[in-house]
Amino acid sequence: MQSMHSFELAYLALLIPLSFIAGLVDAAVGGGGLIQVPGLFAIFPKEIPAALMGTNKFASIMGTASATVRYARQVKLDWHILLPSAAAAFVGAYLGARAIHYLPASSVRPLVIVLLAVMLTYTWFKPAFGTDDAGRPLTRRDLYIGLVIGAAIGFYDGFFGPGTGSFLIFLFIRFFHFDFLRASASAKVVNLATNLASLVYFIPAGMVYFSYAIPMAVANVAGAQVGSRLALKGGNTWIRRLFIVLAVVLLTRLIWQTLAG
Repeated sequence: MQSMHSFELAYLALLIPLSFIAGLVDAAVGGGGLIQVPGLFAIFPKEIPAALMGTNKFASIMGTASATVRYARQVKLDWHILLPSAAAAFVGAYLGARAIHYLPASSVRPLVIVLLAVMLTYTWFKPAFGTDDAGRPLTRRDLYIGLVIGAAIGFYDGFFGPGTGSFLIFLFIRFFHFDFLRASASAKVVNLATNLASLVYFIPAGMVYFSYAIPMAVANVAGAQVGSRLALKGGNTWIRRLFIVLAVVLLTRLIWQTLAG
C-alpha cells in the first residue's frame, strides 16, 4: 500500500469501528472474523488477499489476547489442559496454512456446513447444554482429548477458518462439560495460539499492512474489553443466545457461498 494519505484516513474511519465491533463479538462468543474479514475485502477489493488476512490476524490477535487476560482474572481456566491444547493448535494451524498449497480451502466448505448444522441442531434442542458447569476435575484422558481438539481445530483454522471459535466452544462444552462462559473463555486461549501461528508466516512474508493493522488492533482491544465485560455480566444465557445467532449467520453465509459457486 502507499504511504498514508487523506483517502487512507477515510479507510481508517471505516476500519476502526468495524474492528471495534469485531473485537466485541469475538470476545463474547467468537466469530469476529465474520465481521472484520468481509469488511477488509470490501474496502480493499484489489489488495492481495493474503495481506488482508494477515492484517486481520494482527488486529484480532490483540483483541483476543486482551479478552483472554480479562477472562483469566475472573473465570477458572484449566491451564494444564488449555496450554497443551494451545500448543497443539499452534502446530495444527501452521500445518493447515501449508496444506492450502495442496488442496483448495473451499473444498471443505460442504463438510463444514454439515458440522455446523449438526452443532446448531444439537444446541437448539438441548436447552440445558452449556447452562451449568460440571466443575469436575479434568483427567489425563481429558488432556489427550484437548490435544486432539487443539490440533484438529488449529489445522482447520489455518486451512479454512470460519467458525473456529464456535467449534471450540461447542467441543469444550461437549467433552469437558464446561458452561458457555467457561468454554468461551477457554476458547480464547486456543484461538490465541492459532492466530499466532498464522502471524509467524504473515509477518516475515510482509503480509501485514501495519498502517491499518495497528489502529485496528487498538480498536479491537477496546471492543474485546467491552465484549468480555458483557459476557461476564450477561452470563450463560446471553452467551448461548449469541452463540446460536452467530452459528445461524455463519451457516447461512457458507450455504450462500456454496450455492453462488
